[in-house]
Amino acid sequence: MSLTVTEILGRSQEGQTRPYICRCDDGDVYFVKGKSTTRYQLIAEWICAQLCSALELPIAHYALATVPVEIVEADLTGAYQDLGSGPVFASRRVNAKNLMRSHIKRVQRSLRRDIVLFDWWVRNADRNLTDIGGNPNLLWTVGEPPSLVMIDHNLAFDADFDPAQFLHLHVFSAEVADLFSDFLLRDTYRARFATALENWDDICDTLPLAWHFIDAEMTMPTKFPFDEIKRLLKRALTDAFWQLPPT
Repeated sequence: MSLTVTEILGRSQEGQTRPYICRCDDGDVYFVKGKSTTRYQLIAEWICAQLCSALELPIAHYALATVPVEIVEADLTGAYQDLGSGPVFASRRVNAKNLMRSHIKRVQRSLRRDIVLFDWWVRNADRNLTDIGGNPNLLWTVGEPPSLVMIDHNLAFDADFDPAQFLHLHVFSAEVADLFSDFLLRDTYRARFATALENWDDICDTLPLAWHFIDAEMTMPTKFPFDEIKRLLKRALTDAFWQLPPT
């Protein structure tokens, strides 16, 4: 589903990219990432969102959206320049608060395992929470019963991914030892990852053309390493994926 931004309500004060808060033509409010997020990160965000959907993980509802150039040009203060016009990534606003350590045990163990393994798979080191703080990029809904919602995957496919640091800082790192030593679970996850990767070509084909270029004139390619990322993801089908760094 493709949306159109009809109103810019403000800008978030949280997160590295500080997404814009926008209303779209479906009437809902979204956190929107555009020009202030690199093309690489937008592509990573879309790929991870699609993989989350394929794995049936609880990601916040998302969509590609378009920001009309008229909305940006109508603002004379320059406040919307970091959003820019054209295709953007939109994540629907959720009535929730940030996950805290006191919530962790209330999350189903199977889901905790799903999330830590997903982040290991896509090399997302941006879901951290320890005794001294952090930002798990997980929301805890205020409904009854409460539920978990995943957000923000623009830092996935990190070329500087540090496995040891990931295992130390991830919000669900306590699940790793048992998860990685369970050979039956390995087979289950291997099958799930293989099924998700069957959609790889479709995922890539749905990316906006503009994201393949750094500049508006589309003369400078983003050079996102699609083949390299696909090889990285296919490691989940091998035993090497389950090898942990020495402690």
